[in-house]
Amino acid sequence: QLQLVESGGGLVQPGGSLRLSCAASGFTLATYDIGWFRQAPGKEREGVSYISSSGSSILYGGFMKGRATISRDNAKNTVYLQMNSLQPEDTAVYYCAADSRGYSGSYYLRAGMENWGKGTLVTVSS
Repeated sequence: QLQLVESGGGLVQPGGSLRLSCAASGFTLATYDIGWFRQAPGKEREGVSYISSSGSSILYGGFMKGRATISRDNAKNTVYLQMNSLQPEDTAVYYCAADSRGYSGSYYLRAGMENWGKGTLVTVSS
């Protein structure tokens, strides 16, 4: 059974950093494109970042450009999202997702993916 489990969320002060992890089980991560998404209370879901199965294609949502780095370790079946210079408006539940249909990264960030984790809460507050 395909499963994605996020970790690494928590409380961080403005200007701080967090590294989120997405551990996959039940499938071979190397054959899936991966995305990170977020949803704040009362707001629509946003596409944060995308990485292709090979790692050769990477995209970031405009609000996260220059502040985040996505990476993957297929040997560990894990994808990471390093976020820096976090601000209160970054407070949200962050989800990782996986998809093997082969659509473009921009499509996935806009429309979402097929398989989702349960999310990890990131709170940015002083």
